[in-house]
Amino acid sequence: QVQFVESGGGLVQPGGSLRLSCTASGIAFSINPMGWFRQAPEKQRELVASIASSANTNYEESVKGRFTISRDNAKKTVYLQMNSLKPEDTAVYYCNHASGRYSWGQGTQVTVSS
Repeated sequence: QVQFVESGGGLVQPGGSLRLSCTASGIAFSINPMGWFRQAPEKQRELVASIASSANTNYEESVKGRFTISRDNAKKTVYLQMNSLKPEDTAVYYCNHASGRYSWGQGTQVTVSS
């Protein structure tokens, strides 16, 4: 069974930073593309960043230059470094296969507010 456990969220002021972590199990992690998704209240879940097995990365336009996705295959962990956070980044953040094909974890809440 594939499972994802996200952590690292919290309350931060605009302009602040957070680093999210997600550890996967039940998946051949190193050969799969991974993604960070987010879902804001009353909005659909969206992919914000992805990283291929080759470590090539892609970002949703609104987070380019502010977010950085990375992976540690030995730890089966994917990270999301979020800088210059804005109130519109407030959401529950999830990780999954970049296609979103597996069951979702509990996510981690990120709230950007003064």
